[in-house]
Amino acid sequence: MSSSLNIQFVSDVMCPWCVVGLGNLNKALGQLDETISVDLSFQPFELNPNMPSEGQNVREHVIEKYGITEQESDQNRTMIQSRGKEVDFDFNFTADSRMRNSFGAHRLLHWAGIQGKQAELKAALFKAHFTHNQDISDYSVLANLAASVDLNSVEAKTILETQQYADDVREQVQFWKQNGISSVPTVIINNKYAISGGQPVDVFKNALEEILAKDVS
Repeated sequence: MSSSLNIQFVSDVMCPWCVVGLGNLNKALGQLDETISVDLSFQPFELNPNMPSEGQNVREHVIEKYGITEQESDQNRTMIQSRGKEVDFDFNFTADSRMRNSFGAHRLLHWAGIQGKQAELKAALFKAHFTHNQDISDYSVLANLAASVDLNSVEAKTILETQQYADDVREQVQFWKQNGISSVPTVIINNKYAISGGQPVDVFKNALEEILAKDVS
């Protein structure tokens, strides 16, 4: 049996199901044999690459994008809040909650990966957006979040203002689209298996165990 897992978590920080999926994936990983090594990285995907700087009201956005009613939109958010509680995450949806452009956040996550702080920044971004309703398209907010996970805030802001890593992120997003990914979260394991959606813990755990049994080192 293989003793290692390479996991690429393709997601957008604007995606609530990515929060649920990541929470359940982490729980599943925690239930595996402690001798199994895991290399988890976060790959960028933009659900709304053309989102303007001012963002858009979440309810308006969901109704407009998916063609559902206000009632259905409210029901979806209630369900997401319930799933969030299962992974100890507080979705604080309000009438003023907004979708934001996530490109700057993805560039910062790319840098955080180089610094070995990607998982910490990803968690901080999810909490800032979904729990505290912060504008994570704002460079000052992003720099402060970088500082909160022990990254250099001055360097973070310089990266954001100079558009550093923009080409890297665009290339990565394009790569995943060209490889058939159109929705997130999508979890790529050992570069050949894919699990889509915010799956329950058992689904992730069973899939990971099957993959470990197949991929003999």
